[in-house]
Amino acid sequence: MTPILPLSPVLLLVFPDDQEARNLSLQLSAHYECVVANDAASALQIIATRHVDAVICNEELPDMTGSECLFALRTKQPATLRFLSGMAADSRSIHDALYVAAVYEYLRKPLIPDLVAISLKRAVEYNELASSYRRLSHELLLKSGNINITDSDESNPQEKFSDLFYCSRAMADVCNLAKQAAATDLPVLIYGETGTGKELLARGIHYHSRRQSQAFIAENCSSIPPELLHSELFGHRRGAFTGAISDRLGLFSAADGGTVLLDEIEGMTEHLQASLLRFLQSGEIKPVGSDRAHKADVRVIAVTNVSLEILVDQGKFRKDLYYRLKGIEIKIPPLRERPADILMLAEHFARSFAASLGKKYVGFENAAQEMLRDYAFPGNVRELENEVRRAIALTPNGEPIGPQQLSAAIRNNIEHNRVISTSELSGSLKEQVESLEKTLVSSALSRFHGNQSKAANYLGLSRVGLANKIKRYNIPS
Repeated sequence: MTPILPLSPVLLLVFPDDQEARNLSLQLSAHYECVVANDAASALQIIATRHVDAVICNEELPDMTGSECLFALRTKQPATLRFLSGMAADSRSIHDALYVAAVYEYLRKPLIPDLVAISLKRAVEYNELASSYRRLSHELLLKSGNINITDSDESNPQEKFSDLFYCSRAMADVCNLAKQAAATDLPVLIYGETGTGKELLARGIHYHSRRQSQAFIAENCSSIPPELLHSELFGHRRGAFTGAISDRLGLFSAADGGTVLLDEIEGMTEHLQASLLRFLQSGEIKPVGSDRAHKADVRVIAVTNVSLEILVDQGKFRKDLYYRLKGIEIKIPPLRERPADILMLAEHFARSFAASLGKKYVGFENAAQEMLRDYAFPGNVRELENEVRRAIALTPNGEPIGPQQLSAAIRNNIEHNRVISTSELSGSLKEQVESLEKTLVSSALSRFHGNQSKAANYLGLSRVGLANKIKRYNIPS
């Protein structure tokens, strides 16, 4: 049987000079499948119909510049290695070509085939190593994460989407929508309370998309000053402002072909919102202090724990940017709305933390399970994770986790939320109703640690309605 030989990498040579292209093709054909185009239009037609591993493009073409051609090629196949060839007279023009065209290397003429072959080999190896590193890092993250895969109850089967584990119908719907979003290049807007796993869902979308071998970069829009955030995202040129001692690429350029996660997107200033909108519409990046723009093919995932729609109504967020970001909108339900996930996640966390401490895990006592199931977890999965970590640390080796290992907030929750029997009530009907109402309001405030917005939502009241009841019953808040 004839062995199947591995396919050679495809190299696209875009040169208006046929002789120059033929010389390179002859020298490189031993290791590459060389395809030749004499202008940008032909190159674009080739790359639209077949995969290309690398492209060497002449700086001047009959129909556009080499940089413009590489821009267009990059949007079609962002993972393709790009080289620009020319006779730049000074280092600054070479630097501009590298920065604007986002090429791997600038090849100065006259081209020496042996040196070109070395540059190509080095670039292909680097690209393979980078892809392997990203893949292995993701796999390592899954294996060393806070949740371990264990056998699931047949009546409540466990499922997973990237780092997210769940068994509830609500989360199944969320992850199914995320898988559909991953198959597109549309921007995604993820909404959810703190600790629900918004970044994990965003990573899952990236690693299930065609961009999985490219970079995933996250940035918190509220953690740094607005002027620095603009430079962080779009880059800057040396001397653009005080302290800009060197050029900065910017996250959008660094993530070319990949995904950028913008956390707490509501923290962006109006000026930054305008810049982001322009990038989403055109794909163009203009670094601070530069008079030239270049393009990047980046998928944007925005994350927030507040309603952008309300901020739009209040005039605090651009309506056009909101609709551009919500190409696909995904809302992650809080943990209290999917109680089926609580014990399943607690089991996962407990097994993982016990193993890391060298302890034998034997389970939760029934009373502890009931307390966990009945607690609202205002901090959601992150709070549950911390609660289980604490419980494992306090539980003697080989013993089940009991109520005594849980925090006071969870232990006291049963007392705060116990139902008042009619025998405990006295007075007129109005007095009994008011007594019960006061107890329920107090319980909700305690359950959500004084957070009136969450307590009002839990009770089905408006924020003003809850405030009126707090004042009426003189409830400490």
